[in-house]
Amino acid sequence: MGYLVNNLSLHGQFPDMDSFGRSVREIMAIRSLVISSGLSVYCHRQMLLCNVATDIPLSKAVNCLTHDEKRAFLLWIIQHGPFWDEARCHNSDDWLEAKLDIVTDSAVAEAAFFNLRGINRSLISFSPSDWNYSPIDVNHISDEGESKKTSILNYWEKQQIENALKENPVRIDSWQLLGDAVQAQCSNLTFTDETFAPLTGHPFSENAAVRILFICNTLNKLKACFNEEGQRTAEGHEIYQNFFTGKKENGGRGALFSDSSDSEKKEFSDEMTFRIPGLENKAIFCPWHGKVQTPQFRVHFSWPMRHDEKTYIMYVGPKITKS
Repeated sequence: MGYLVNNLSLHGQFPDMDSFGRSVREIMAIRSLVISSGLSVYCHRQMLLCNVATDIPLSKAVNCLTHDEKRAFLLWIIQHGPFWDEARCHNSDDWLEAKLDIVTDSAVAEAAFFNLRGINRSLISFSPSDWNYSPIDVNHISDEGESKKTSILNYWEKQQIENALKENPVRIDSWQLLGDAVQAQCSNLTFTDETFAPLTGHPFSENAAVRILFICNTLNKLKACFNEEGQRTAEGHEIYQNFFTGKKENGGRGALFSDSSDSEKKEFSDEMTFRIPGLENKAIFCPWHGKVQTPQFRVHFSWPMRHDEKTYIMYVGPKITKS
């Protein structure tokens, strides 16, 4: 299950910037709730071009937000995503219509295309809007003129999402769902297509999944703990003290995160070196890892962590340094 922001719900309808600001805050609250449940909220890279009011595109309207609100919103829709248009399911020549209007190339069409193939996708809409109703019925008309109908659930208030998640809670019961949940929740970290591949073939362990999720969420939080000068904040120092020094984690019985020993680095150097996605000739040596004890799994990541560099999660799987 996943959610797509309905770009058609921005159609120049806001009477003033105050009402637009309230709608953005509601959308961000919905997104936070969805992500905390292990799901993703997809947007479109061109959403900044949508009109919020007459002759006022989203790119200008965001100036009505506070500095922190604007930064968080723009980081999402410009940088973090995820963006459904980067791996879209439907094509520009597919005929999809809702309310007798063509909706091809929109989130409405993309969600409909997924649902027609048995993959559940819902919509999140700005409010007020002409799209504040649910479900949204969409027709897909083939080249032969055959029509297939699907109904998409649509949400525009946080309470609606809360109710939906209570009725259908998300349960992580596979490594695939774990990978989806981790990447949805940890937008400050960078993953590769191979990050979770080492888990394939190993029996699923709920306890290990919970631990891996906690490890990644801790790193994700630490990555956000830098000030404008690039120095670690007080909260960041506390996270480091608690989980990297071993003084508090597990009652002082060892840190959640640690470096590999010198002998392990020498013996398993190749196994702990990973290629950076998109850069064929560059690799990262990642001896630093988060620990899962039962079973013996590890989460290897790039270190040290810096505010102006990506933090890569390169490996989640069985302990590499087993002799």
